[in-house]
Amino acid sequence: MRPITLGLTACLLGTAAQAQMACEDATTEALGLSDARVTSAEAVPAGEGSPAHCLVNGVMAERTGMDGRDYALRFALALPDDWNGRFVHQFNGGSDGEVKAPTGAMGSGTGETTPLERGYAVVSSDAGHDGAAVDDAGLAGGTRFGFDFEARRMYGYGAVETLDPVARDMIEAFYAAPIEYAYGVGCSNGGRHAMVAASRMPEAFDGILATAPGYLLPKAALQHAVDVQALSAPTGDLASSFPAEDLALVATGVRAACDALDGLEDGMVQDVEACQSAFDIGALQCTDGQNDDCLSEAQVTALSQSVAGSLDGSDPVYSDWYWDTGIESGNWRFWKLESQIPPWGNLPLIAVMGSASLAQVFTTPPTQVAGDPDSLLAFVSDFDLSARADAIDATTEDFPESAMEVMTPPGWDDPQLAGLRDAGGKLIVAHGTSDPVFSARDTADWYQKLDANNGDNAEDFALYYPVPGMAHCSGGPTLDGYDLFAELVDWVENDSAPEAVTVAARPGNDETPAELAGATRPLCPAPTVARYTGEDPQSADSFTCE
Repeated sequence: MRPITLGLTACLLGTAAQAQMACEDATTEALGLSDARVTSAEAVPAGEGSPAHCLVNGVMAERTGMDGRDYALRFALALPDDWNGRFVHQFNGGSDGEVKAPTGAMGSGTGETTPLERGYAVVSSDAGHDGAAVDDAGLAGGTRFGFDFEARRMYGYGAVETLDPVARDMIEAFYAAPIEYAYGVGCSNGGRHAMVAASRMPEAFDGILATAPGYLLPKAALQHAVDVQALSAPTGDLASSFPAEDLALVATGVRAACDALDGLEDGMVQDVEACQSAFDIGALQCTDGQNDDCLSEAQVTALSQSVAGSLDGSDPVYSDWYWDTGIESGNWRFWKLESQIPPWGNLPLIAVMGSASLAQVFTTPPTQVAGDPDSLLAFVSDFDLSARADAIDATTEDFPESAMEVMTPPGWDDPQLAGLRDAGGKLIVAHGTSDPVFSARDTADWYQKLDANNGDNAEDFALYYPVPGMAHCSGGPTLDGYDLFAELVDWVENDSAPEAVTVAARPGNDETPAELAGATRPLCPAPTVARYTGEDPQSADSFTCE
């Protein structure tokens, strides 16, 4: 992997044995920065969930964009007093545009103790744009940066490439010691950042953890149009088309058809692949004279279109999806049907942020949309998939790289990751099978291709963990408390490849079924499935990955 050197430390301080810098001394000059500047450095005392650390805020890549607006890459670096010699680049989610607290944990499978708490230095950034800068564009303001190509490029891959070496030099200068191991961690768009880094920066990180990776984000944005148009059809309104009890009926139907496929009826569908042929949504359609505990024909059609990823039976615009129990989760509803946010007009996330992103970031040329809920809903409702889907691949003189080129890992459709493999890097990907915004079925297909391209030995450097029933990054009627970061570190530093990882109820997930509250299960690496082998049904030891 990346050679361990003293970086700026050797020339600034001469030896790695000297004491670390005082926080108040962490200035631009003392850290040896030429392409960035420190805007503040504050000693933060230990508190709940946070160790004593120095928080350094900085800025770099300041410029005026082609849209006439000011841009910069803003970042925050947390430097714990008791440093363990390791570094985490925290990849953030959504449209970025905000410097999230640098803890190393953003719904990323890092368990209940953050990397910062474990002694890691952590950097976080806004990916090169300020999501609150356009204050006159309402709900569309956070994605208005899409009218500037360089801001798109920074959001896609440039910010990580630009910030990472600077953050490393700052860490080594501050501690007067080299970084021993470096990790990248993220979920959602952060998982996409992680996948992009694995392809574009194969020697940068010793280990990468990508959860719910939206690595085909522009294609997933096209799915927003499929979902809004399909799921609103039964009544003309998203929320009323599918009351919560109707989605619970679907989840109950999935459990009835698939729960026992793993050998135990416990509310969890472990064999999600086998479930796809075992479950028939048509069996839930109302028969003549039936109007309770069933779905209308229009509802069955709408859900089938959403899961197929297509409105007309053609190939998916993005991917197909799993029928799974998490369809009844609040997270699934929040993304696809409705929110409880009045300023959004109670619209779901795909009709607000998703619509604005499709219009202004993921299609070329970008389309300026008004930032009120009605305008955003209208854009995605009226989006002509047959005529405009290829706009995610389009380029112009002002936008020389398409949204797909900017946002996706090179070689995503024929993945090999030879650079990461040959550098000795390790990659763990995890994805909830009930994720409503990025398809776990697509991630499974990606991993199968990666495995085939590596002689069916991808597990030597890359593992994929599907998380049964989990929604986007976390949550859902399942067990979602697990720590894959610790497994990644053990793999990288001790050459101990993870196998089955114990998963339990996560504090804060109020959708975990009561009967599973004290249970544990093995989280199995694909293509294996957790199967019940007898004895205590509450214990992970009673299951094997087969």
